[in-house]
Amino acid sequence: MKKVIFVIAIFATIGLTSCNGQQKEKATNSAEKTEQLAINNVTFGVRGNCGMCKTTIEKAASSVEGVSKANWNKDQKKIDVSFDASKTTEMDIQKAIAVSGYDTEMAKGNEEAYTNLHGCCKYDREMEMNQNIEEKKDDHSGHNHN
Repeated sequence: MKKVIFVIAIFATIGLTSCNGQQKEKATNSAEKTEQLAINNVTFGVRGNCGMCKTTIEKAASSVEGVSKANWNKDQKKIDVSFDASKTTEMDIQKAIAVSGYDTEMAKGNEEAYTNLHGCCKYDREMEMNQNIEEKKDDHSGHNHN
């Protein structure tokens, strides 16, 4: 009888040890998959004028599954977007913004949505996008500060 109990104890120990190793392996594989997510950061031009435009543009971009960050710069007429490339593409994001009425570099804004924008949001459809405006610094080289 002691031999039977001893054999059962050995099999139970082996079984528990084996299951524990599988759980650790699953946790490791899950962590590796998380690290392998294809997070892309892109910047592209989007026409717009004001804070209301910013809200609408960012909301449209963020509504796309996989987008984790969207920040539109009013002065430079560009948006910075972070997204999971396994769930969406840059073109999908540009199309979503265009549906809301705003022109992007690769997608023209929906005409009906553009027509329904608030008056201050009706941007010049010829305005330059994705501008690289640098902060202007005072040039003091032409005069003496002594």
